[in-house]
Amino acid sequence: MRILVVNVNTTASITDAIARQARTVASPGTEIVGLTPRFGAESVEGNFESYLAAIAVMERVLSYDQHYDAVIQAGYGEHGREGLQELLNVPVVDITEAAASVAMLLGHRYSVVTTLDRTVPLIEDRLKLAGLDSRCASVRASGLAVLELEEDPQRAIESVVREAEEAVRVDKAEVICLGCGGMVGLDERIQARTGVPVVDGVTAAVALAESLVRLKLSTSKVRTYAPPRPKQILGWPRALLG
Repeated sequence: MRILVVNVNTTASITDAIARQARTVASPGTEIVGLTPRFGAESVEGNFESYLAAIAVMERVLSYDQHYDAVIQAGYGEHGREGLQELLNVPVVDITEAAASVAMLLGHRYSVVTTLDRTVPLIEDRLKLAGLDSRCASVRASGLAVLELEEDPQRAIESVVREAEEAVRVDKAEVICLGCGGMVGLDERIQARTGVPVVDGVTAAVALAESLVRLKLSTSKVRTYAPPRPKQILGWPRALLG
């Protein structure tokens, strides 16, 4: 089984970290391939960058010319998962939805701890659109930019742990979701400090993607995610990139 794990930003070191995290839970025989978009922002922290990432992610997946069995979209918020589901005949799993879905199996209410405050509405909208918001206690911002997670890991841990502790104490969350693909590897440390289960969206997505492949299930194509109607598409990025 081969699973593509697509970063939504253009920072290759984050792609590498995401892929390494995915491999920690992948079953024997599952190959994890990390993909970095060819264009876009170095980090995705707003609506413009998110919509740009949606196009970049679709372009990157469509240009991958080898067989694969599932795709994981490794970004929190709105990055075009629905577009991939129209384009592909294999399961597509978004880490935002994967983390929340797993969290709801582990406790009554969950909270998401993310990066900057400006990303909170994007995550809230994604959870609402996916029908996962009713048991979300809160979406909290750590105040760190995505790239700061790599630059200052100790500060990142403390900032995320502080918000996770407040989510448990004040918001009554029983499970914490890590709200950024760049937070890979923080789950065990936060769990030790908060005493509640901590769900990393990347590893949750791997488990769900493998299960869907083994169950021989994929996206329904009869209505919402039917393939795009044949028509002329002008200026598709691959042509612009040569």
